[in-house]
Amino acid sequence: MYVRHLTVADFRSWPSADLALEPGTSVLVGSNGQGKTNLVEAIGYLSTLGSHRVSGDAALIRFGAERAIVRAAVVSEGRELRLEVELTAGRANKARLNGSPIPRPRELLGLLRTVLFAPEDLSVVRGDPAERRRFLDDLLVQRTPRLAGVRADYERVLKQRAALLKSAGAARRSGRTGDLSTLDVWDSHLATHGSQLIAARLNLLDALAPEAQSSYASVARASEPFTLSYLHSISTLDGSERDAGVIEAALQGELVRVRPQELDRGVNLIGPHRDDVELRLGPLPVRGYASHGEGWSAALALRLGSYELLRADGAEPVLILDDVFAELDASRREHLALVAGKAEQVLITAAVASDVPAELQGARYDVHGGEVHRVI
Repeated sequence: MYVRHLTVADFRSWPSADLALEPGTSVLVGSNGQGKTNLVEAIGYLSTLGSHRVSGDAALIRFGAERAIVRAAVVSEGRELRLEVELTAGRANKARLNGSPIPRPRELLGLLRTVLFAPEDLSVVRGDPAERRRFLDDLLVQRTPRLAGVRADYERVLKQRAALLKSAGAARRSGRTGDLSTLDVWDSHLATHGSQLIAARLNLLDALAPEAQSSYASVARASEPFTLSYLHSISTLDGSERDAGVIEAALQGELVRVRPQELDRGVNLIGPHRDDVELRLGPLPVRGYASHGEGWSAALALRLGSYELLRADGAEPVLILDDVFAELDASRREHLALVAGKAEQVLITAAVASDVPAELQGARYDVHGGEVHRVI
């Protein structure tokens, strides 16, 4: 799989950009602030419908513009697909596939698979649980696109149920009992969608962990073993349960148990939105204990593990390395270059060309002054 062509309009800093690409290595070189990361971010957006730098879409639309457009021609298994997303401030995004409108942008998911490694990935290992949940769910949807619907349904239930908890809690504090039968219905919805999401995450983690552990051992040979484990917000479940039906029953029971606290606080206290993925080096968690180098190794291992997992599924993803070689020491650079050199397509951004290992000096593009040019 590779991106043959990228076009953006009013995306980030670019009024317009047109970039022809090819299989193998492509290196985008430009000083900070020239927009090279914005170009690979656009490709990543078509893959995940999200940015690796910001949580919302508003910042992706160029200042002063009403909308942004990202288009790409993607070659996969001998056929070419044309993907397009239009982002409009304050309105639902629109998408096209091969020039024809599709009902929902998420129908593009799975058509372009990418693994993007960037300095922001340190937040996955050092940041809040939300960062690790997002990492896991983005990978989950790339492997199994239909789960994007489950994820969206669960988020919708959370919003509806939170609003109901606030209103019911306010009525309770004012001395009115209120009718909680509607809350029972939303409990059922949360348990149904939430259990599917948890079961899918657990199965994904089972597949990802060996790949990430192997990658970490290759990157940091003298370090403690790297392990990943899922931390439930459901107190009655241990880490071995994978059956969605059993998880649903446990989640339903936990919602009954914590309902008084939820009504008092007006928030959803139980469910996959409260879970975490614990990363450990030997007996200690990475977060709070790992050195800077160990943190980089853990972040790199997660991305390389994701890459190997997607490759094993049969459709080799596009590997995107956004300004990372300058951050890595010699051994990590060497291992990353070894993996990247085998990829069908790898897109690299760098402030200076010398940051990129010699074995990855493929096609070069200079990014400067709002323009991008291939160096002949």
